[in-house]
Amino acid sequence: MTILTPNSPTAELQALDAAHHMHPFTHGAGLGEKGARIITRAEGCWLNDSDGNRILDAMAGLWCVNIGYGREELAEAAARQMRELPFYNTFFQTSHVPAINLAARLAELAPGDLNHVFFANSGSEANDTNLRMVRTYWQEKGQPQRQHVISRWNGYHGSSVGSGSLGGMKGMHAQGGMPIPGIHHIDQPYWYLEGGNMSEDDFGLARAQLLEEKILELGADNVAAFIAEPIQGAGGVIVPPATYWPEIQRIVDKYGILLIADEVICGFGRTGEWFGSQTMNIRPDIMTVAKGLSSGYQPIGASIVSDGVAKVIDGVEFNHGYTYSGHPVACAVALENLRLLDEEGIVTRARDETGPYLKAQFETLTDHPLVGEAKIVGHMGSIALTPDKASRARFAGEAGTAGFITRERCFANNLIMRHVGDRMIISPPLVISKEEIDTLIERARRSLDEAHAQLQEQGLMAAIPTV
Repeated sequence: MTILTPNSPTAELQALDAAHHMHPFTHGAGLGEKGARIITRAEGCWLNDSDGNRILDAMAGLWCVNIGYGREELAEAAARQMRELPFYNTFFQTSHVPAINLAARLAELAPGDLNHVFFANSGSEANDTNLRMVRTYWQEKGQPQRQHVISRWNGYHGSSVGSGSLGGMKGMHAQGGMPIPGIHHIDQPYWYLEGGNMSEDDFGLARAQLLEEKILELGADNVAAFIAEPIQGAGGVIVPPATYWPEIQRIVDKYGILLIADEVICGFGRTGEWFGSQTMNIRPDIMTVAKGLSSGYQPIGASIVSDGVAKVIDGVEFNHGYTYSGHPVACAVALENLRLLDEEGIVTRARDETGPYLKAQFETLTDHPLVGEAKIVGHMGSIALTPDKASRARFAGEAGTAGFITRERCFANNLIMRHVGDRMIISPPLVISKEEIDTLIERARRSLDEAHAQLQEQGLMAAIPTV
């Protein structure tokens, strides 16, 4: 077969891609007609495509390239490990040095008594692990009826059958027989569109108390765990009101329910601390990590488990695992990534310098006629698009149309921003500079101007007030 290169003509690359490559979360036939954007190289916060465009990546790949692109140290760590031990499994009473060191380092970084690590290859796999782990935990505690797990609508925990069921994405549930039995969902803490006339604080309490209502409905002795992201990422960067997480913590403590914090997006500096659980001051029994663990340079995920849960699981043969759990190359790269994030002060600088600057600049977008709010914590933020600021209005047309138009204008202006419905979201690498933040905001504002003009021209600014 003919092997194409990054220098091959874009049309040839797109044609071969369309002929054989099935993309995730994509209408394949539609993409085949349009043609995929072909990314050929990257450095720092910037991407290059096959047409010669230089693109500012305000999404850090897929929320993951915390350290930025092109770090030779990570390539060298992978090469060294491939030469020394390219693969061995951690089944059958064996281990290897990269997995040992990475597990120990994660135990150092994680808060509280989260001192034990079960490796996976992605957040989806780690959340599947968590589902089996919490049910096994209660079974071994003599309470096998504790099978039910509560999650949130519009939360995201992965796309496998188990993790997709834990998530609350109704579009995903419409395909493949999800959710599986024993998974239940409560409403999200999304004040901007769902808060009505309530204050943010009152709304946060009310939404947290839905957890207690669901626990009582199912029977407290039947509930294994509650799983949630500290800040909902793929759901639109939904930052909960300040009252929300303290009330959730009170409820799980009251009923003895295990708390799983999905840190796949929030972890490793994204929220300004090493973990979103620290930002939100919660005490999980299990944390799910992936993405920023290796800054996306290698596929790796993990469940970081408390002393109490690990003691029970370690008391039995836990019949669960993956061929590549704790892959030595992935572990070596992740360990080097964590070293650089720490020793170069990347997390600290993101918290103390670029994070506050990004927040200040990002919030200036609220003066735009299309923007209802700009919410940001650390290096993850979102803006709500609205046809009418005063009433926090929804667009009268099909949800997501305004967001899609705005996203397309961002792409045209060489800025990667995602849309979730009619929210625009960012998650730039932690190494982004103040000058690059200025570029991000300038391109975002230009894209909003163009989207606003297009929406007006097409008569799409009709409003449905929410308050």
